[in-house]
Amino acid sequence: MTTELKYFTPAEASKTLPLVRMIVKDILDTSREMRLIADEIGSGAEEDSRIQRLADDIEKFTLELEEIGCFFKDWNFSIGLVDFPAIIDGKEVFLCWKSDEDDILYYHDVETGFAGRKPIPAHYIKDHQN
Repeated sequence: MTTELKYFTPAEASKTLPLVRMIVKDILDTSREMRLIADEIGSGAEEDSRIQRLADDIEKFTLELEEIGCFFKDWNFSIGLVDFPAIIDGKEVFLCWKSDEDDILYYHDVETGFAGRKPIPAHYIKDHQN
């Protein structure tokens, strides 16, 4: 099943933040629990049924984000990074949010990723406010 890519304005992405924030918290909490169990077990932890169940939960949470139209990008499970597809100045980009940020204030080119984060242009935010 392929879904059409949704492009967000900063205002539209911000409206999803309460739900996105809860899902990302679930992902980070679950991954933390996995690490604690894995540290306790040591070798062979990937075969433990608790680890498998938690991994399945994380997969479900990331799918929930994709249903909203955004993507979890923090595979170290440390900062809760989420990208929202967008168009800025005619170019496909990602609006970029970290779980410790109050709002979506940054974006980056598709190619550069998080390292290329820059502030969303003020005119773009102003032009797309509801």
